[in-house]
Amino acid sequence: MYHIVVCGGIVPDPLQTLEPVKGPAGWGLKNELMLPSILDPWASHALYEAAHLAKTVAGCKVWLVSLGPKAKLQQVMMTVAQKAPFELVVTDGPAGGFMDATEVAGALCTAIEGIAGLDKNKLLVFGGWQSASRGAGATLQILGEKLGIRDQFQGVDKLTPGADGSLEIMERIEGGAYLVSTCAGAPAVLGWATGELPEPPNNPQVGMANMRLAMPALQKAKPASLDATAIAYQSVVLPAQKRDTRVVKDTPVEDIAREIIAWMAS
Repeated sequence: MYHIVVCGGIVPDPLQTLEPVKGPAGWGLKNELMLPSILDPWASHALYEAAHLAKTVAGCKVWLVSLGPKAKLQQVMMTVAQKAPFELVVTDGPAGGFMDATEVAGALCTAIEGIAGLDKNKLLVFGGWQSASRGAGATLQILGEKLGIRDQFQGVDKLTPGADGSLEIMERIEGGAYLVSTCAGAPAVLGWATGELPEPPNNPQVGMANMRLAMPALQKAKPASLDATAIAYQSVVLPAQKRDTRVVKDTPVEDIAREIIAWMAS
């Protein structure tokens, strides 16, 4: 059996207009508290994979550890709780993407080590390979080191448990190829890519069971002592949008196809 801890933060809904601004506490997003939030899409994949593994291997337990504002987390959990069974662990703090990865990893490490009944010999730490806000590739690696876990895998798309407790892990590498590794077993850190599973349908019964534990977890969430000055940004700008549009009439289909092939080959 495995004790699976999924690290997942909340991010603004990507359909919103995001504008960076500098305030007294450093950089943030304009009207960030007013923006609707979702669970980080990369962390969502990790949560779905954790729930799938818990179904596959008997005796597993899943925790979702999240660092973010309690009020925002409560709103997001109303939806996320219906997707998969888990126990929520909350650390109250900023959810923005301008925090130092070391500070975030330290707060997550403290929250994980405070989980009652957690067996580190059975521990699998899941999270997003990348992140819509925090670049979890760095955060997970630092977290693994703080927890003393040396077996770490990034860009994971598939995890297959063996009968002997081993783990076969498929990681993305260059050129659309995969690296297949075999790990003796837990503990391990896995940064998930998109995986191979669809988004689970909403299950109101699962949501009600999760929220019975999530509400007390939100109420007793401890504040995270993050150093806002740990990292300084000289400037922050949105990526420049560039679009080259060419309008051509009455072009033969064969010419269009040849141009697309030449563009793809370039």
